Amino acid sequence: MRRDDRRRLQTVFQVALFTVTFIKIVLAATLAPFVDEAFYWQESRHLAFAYTDLPPLTAWLIAAGEALFGHGTLAMRAPFLLIGALLPLLVARLAQRLSGDAALGWQAGLWTLAMPLAGTLGVLALPDVPLTLLSLLALDRFARAAREDRLGDWLLLGLLLALAWLTHLRAGMLWLAGLAFLLGHPRGRPLWRSRGLWAALIVGLSGLLPMGLIDPGAGADGLRFQAIDRHPWRFHADALVQPLEQALLVTPLLYGLLLATLVTGLRRADAWRDGPLLVFAATFLGGYFVLGLFADAERFRVHWPLPGYLPLLALLPLALQRWQAASRRIGALRTAAAALAITGTLVAYAYLALAAHPAGAGLLRGYKAFPEHLVGWDEAGATLRGLIADPALADRALVADNFMLAAELDFQLDGARTVYVLDHPLNAKHGRAAQLAIWRRDEAALQALGDRWIVLAVEETAGREREQVHWLAGLCRRVTFERTLARVDLHEGRKRIAFHAARVGGAATPGCAYRPHG
Repeated sequence: MRRDDRRRLQTVFQVALFTVTFIKIVLAATLAPFVDEAFYWQESRHLAFAYTDLPPLTAWLIAAGEALFGHGTLAMRAPFLLIGALLPLLVARLAQRLSGDAALGWQAGLWTLAMPLAGTLGVLALPDVPLTLLSLLALDRFARAAREDRLGDWLLLGLLLALAWLTHLRAGMLWLAGLAFLLGHPRGRPLWRSRGLWAALIVGLSGLLPMGLIDPGAGADGLRFQAIDRHPWRFHADALVQPLEQALLVTPLLYGLLLATLVTGLRRADAWRDGPLLVFAATFLGGYFVLGLFADAERFRVHWPLPGYLPLLALLPLALQRWQAASRRIGALRTAAAALAITGTLVAYAYLALAAHPAGAGLLRGYKAFPEHLVGWDEAGATLRGLIADPALADRALVADNFMLAAELDFQLDGARTVYVLDHPLNAKHGRAAQLAIWRRDEAALQALGDRWIVLAVEETAGREREQVHWLAGLCRRVTFERTLARVDLHEGRKRIAFHAARVGGAATPGCAYRPHG
């Protein structure tokens, strides 16, 4: 490719990266916190080395964002936006090093921006953002260490593995991928004799020490939740549709091209240079497919294989170049795949943009894709601020009926008031009940305050309808209701939050029945 063409391609990549980053900044500034984000924000206000749902790095990053920029959604998400912007650059650099061609590197960066899963990364402050970055950096460093066997590279790999453990326990997939290469690849087995490898393993395992030694109680709860409590560990055939889900999220043509890159790469006899990348991709995609057949099917997990696509995105331009030499039809297929991927990413941005505004979310209220965990929180926060501005209510304890609502209200108040939480089944289901007890914000801590009046917020549309009806029916056994103070009723009842004057510690009111629509 001529120098002018390479420069033009570089300019296209830079403009695309700037445009995508600008869109993500606007979305990050306008979207209310996702429910998990709000809880991670609460964890950032109680910095520790472990939490009962997650290792600490996500909370640390949120704390850093707010320390630099103040309280708010954009500040909270700032470190994650930066990581999201770095990812296409790192994929481009990896592709350039593999191919020796800067133009192919820019193409790989553009493919990364075009793929919905990667292109939207960083809008929300979630652990998958740093985990994806650390996975790519660890893979790159492992490939270099395996090739050159220098102690410095091995030690840096160990540091990246340790940081990955501090991000999420799914960092274990990195270790499985490395083990697959060391055992299964002809160039991997001799590395067992390298002292650098063992140094990397020791340093990498140190990432588990803060959870195991400094905060052993929370760390053990987090490990138990992520590895045992949230998973049924029995086969469920509905998970066989995972490849179709991935094809839709990656976009079908791009998904097919990435799988073809993986298969053809694994068949090549001279794939030593690409070997770690291909084994890494195969382990992530295949490992999460097998795990998904037995693991948690109730919560969103389609993003888990994302790190496995990144090395394939780096290899894709070179693979397309080789295929095009054999068939002219590849050019048309590449164009169609790029157009479909860009369309898919634009649809994802449009969905988030709709969720960011009440009028937009209202357009989705009749669909299963209604963004229930992103809407209603600003309105609920404004309502609560208005209520506690009343001197008659100002000194009452604030209570929410589940951890999600409590976290969102706490965020809206910038942590100015303690928000207690009733023992809703969702708290345990999502691994947050033990953490609330550690913070002394659970129902036991509320009851320890004694007989007192409270402002109780009830999210009447939380969870599954059948389970929520049972929960609401039992509220009168937990608190004594005085009167309803206000209601937030949005999107034709898809989101309902009620605020009540109530009392804890007293006798239950005979004949009390909670009325969700009253």
